[in-house]
Amino acid sequence: MSATRYAYLGPEGTFTEVALRTLPEAATRELVPMVSVPAALDAVRGGEAAAALVPIENSVEGGITATLDELASGEPLMIYREVLLSISFALLVRPGTKLTDIKTVTAHPAAQPQVRNWMRTHLPDALWESAASNADGARLVQEGRYDAAFAGEFAAAKYGLVPLVTEIHDAVNAQTRFVLVGRPARPAAPTGADKTSVVLWLGDDHPGALLELLQEFAVRGVNLMLIQSRPTGAGIGNYCFAVDAEGHIADRRVGEALMGLKRICPNVRFLGSYPRAGVAVENVRALRPGTSDAEFVAAADWLARSQDGRA
Repeated sequence: MSATRYAYLGPEGTFTEVALRTLPEAATRELVPMVSVPAALDAVRGGEAAAALVPIENSVEGGITATLDELASGEPLMIYREVLLSISFALLVRPGTKLTDIKTVTAHPAAQPQVRNWMRTHLPDALWESAASNADGARLVQEGRYDAAFAGEFAAAKYGLVPLVTEIHDAVNAQTRFVLVGRPARPAAPTGADKTSVVLWLGDDHPGALLELLQEFAVRGVNLMLIQSRPTGAGIGNYCFAVDAEGHIADRRVGEALMGLKRICPNVRFLGSYPRAGVAVENVRALRPGTSDAEFVAAADWLARSQDGRA
């Protein structure tokens, strides 16, 4: 395995590359652009890269399905870091292009919900076609395949384009969350401001099946930050659930919740426990009474003493 290579959703000039370069270790790694999220993750699985940074969620549309599906299937991988990046688009065009000249536009599919209203107002007749990434859309504009691309303003110079309009976003303060993914290993020690990600499969479809999963978290005071259903491919009505929960697998409340889920789910895939981006320990919400590690330990001690006749 190449311990010095990090893969990312390319080509050069993507928001993913910008997010990756915010990590201190990126300065000492060879950064390798890949044509798609599956290709970036397969580079890790195949030993071509030690890790890959890929988008997993945005604040406008929620989970990035390509990433969620890849992490739920295939050889297991683990999340070790997350990065939050504020997102604002520029409309990149070849020099000399005016707004009235634009008949076709392109970008990554996740960009469309973030610029849909702007397009409706300013380019109501333009045809949208998806690209593998926003930077790849810029490359296609450079080649003359499309008239314009939504991408980061920083990508313009790379592809010989000019930003015709900047600061485009339908939602103010839009953010995308990226995750650094590697091969499975022991999670880093808890920081006190952590997140745990899992994928859960229902055993069978019956009334209250999803509620049973959620109760494993609720009764232990574990707050959920994301839950998204994804089809398993086994037919209509067959779903798995991608879940992000507050806390670390080493926290008793989280560990016991995962044990409870393992008892009732045919499959539970642990995707990692890792520090939450941009959250200081002092800003983490207080635990509900009865859910701290000390209280779990005290309860276990009481049970042991009761079993021994010492309660």
